[in-house]
Amino acid sequence: MERMIYKQLDRWKTDANRKPLLMFGARQVGKTWAMTEYGSRNYARVIRYDLASDSAARRLFEKDLNARRIINDIELREGSRINPEETLIIFDEVQEEPRAITALKYFCEEAREYNVMAAGSYLGITHHEGSSFPVGKVNTMTLRPMSFGEFLRALGDELLADEIEAGNLSYIQGIAVEQCVERLREYFVVGGMPEAVAAFVSSNDYGQVRNIQRAILSAYDGDFSKHAPLRILERMRLVWNSIPSQLARENRKFVFGATRPGARAKDFEESIQWLRDYGVINKIARANVLRAPLKAYEDLKTFKLFALDVGLLSAMSELEPQIVLQQSAVFTEFKGALTEQYVMQELIAAGYNPMYWSSSRSTAEVDVAVTCGTRVVPIEVKASENLRSKSLRVACEKFNLDFAVRTSLSDYRDDGWLVNIPLWGISQLSRVLEHKASQV
Repeated sequence: MERMIYKQLDRWKTDANRKPLLMFGARQVGKTWAMTEYGSRNYARVIRYDLASDSAARRLFEKDLNARRIINDIELREGSRINPEETLIIFDEVQEEPRAITALKYFCEEAREYNVMAAGSYLGITHHEGSSFPVGKVNTMTLRPMSFGEFLRALGDELLADEIEAGNLSYIQGIAVEQCVERLREYFVVGGMPEAVAAFVSSNDYGQVRNIQRAILSAYDGDFSKHAPLRILERMRLVWNSIPSQLARENRKFVFGATRPGARAKDFEESIQWLRDYGVINKIARANVLRAPLKAYEDLKTFKLFALDVGLLSAMSELEPQIVLQQSAVFTEFKGALTEQYVMQELIAAGYNPMYWSSSRSTAEVDVAVTCGTRVVPIEVKASENLRSKSLRVACEKFNLDFAVRTSLSDYRDDGWLVNIPLWGISQLSRVLEHKASQV
């Protein structure tokens, strides 16, 4: 399976000022596979140690953290010398050995010629007592679930993925559009967790996919117990389990009282932060006004919470796959929530920091807003082909915005002030925005 992160890894590998790489990501997003596969394609040799299961590997860091000594011990263990330029060294599950995290600092300072990668849970790394995070001494990357484009490639639709990623959205018509929509519905069920995608590719069995998703959700719950302080564990689970019902609300704003009667924001702030640190939720803040930079106008009290992955959200919601695939009437109310989850997921994967806006009296709301250079672009998310965009017009007039975007199942269309991007092509937002900005 092709992953977009390979391009980032290429830049890391050839960077003259390369530092040890620390790859973050939630459980089961494919960190181990991505590192190992990239290594097998680009290095003559890959040495990988799993610090969760290999106690002997953990002992590499017991004596001292001298990088040359650690390399020498690895050579003794492997029975041969290590060629720095032709060998990739991977320390996996580094949250299980805090001193391994600290050791990356010394690889940077004493042995930067070696290609060293490490991977682990962000929560396990940054909240581990007794560990010293090597600030400024590592390059970092975050691996997320497979995007819709990566999903297409895994299913063998490389030509379709190429066309979308080239930004040729207006040229995709007819049967190709029908194929995009069909794949999008499948993606709403399967999502982007690599093991679920691999099972779907090999078996086309949605039941098998759901079993894998449930196993991942169970593993997450187990990790909550392992890493989080007992005092907030129950509240973490309340927040996590409430996400489907929170997103089913008409405005999808997170309401603390929906998790537990009488709940207050201060009771759950730490729990939400831990879930964010673990990587299983995305917090989308409300912007008070739509002006650049959006971050400067963030409403610290009002936000929406989305899951890590649209497929996991489907599983958490106990949605039967056929209800989604066949667009059953039972699915109508939750369809908007699943679609907004997908759009947020794609935009975050594309490097955006999305926010949303609502008027003070909630008479108008913009589902998403992003910053493009010095401009703010409001985006309306439509789960169907309904093309009414009253709130977008209100937002553009109120904040004197040049243009807006709507994403829906309709084909690509440029109406001047408003561009419709098909849902299956929302990953190419930057290309559309660049083109529009050049016309203004």
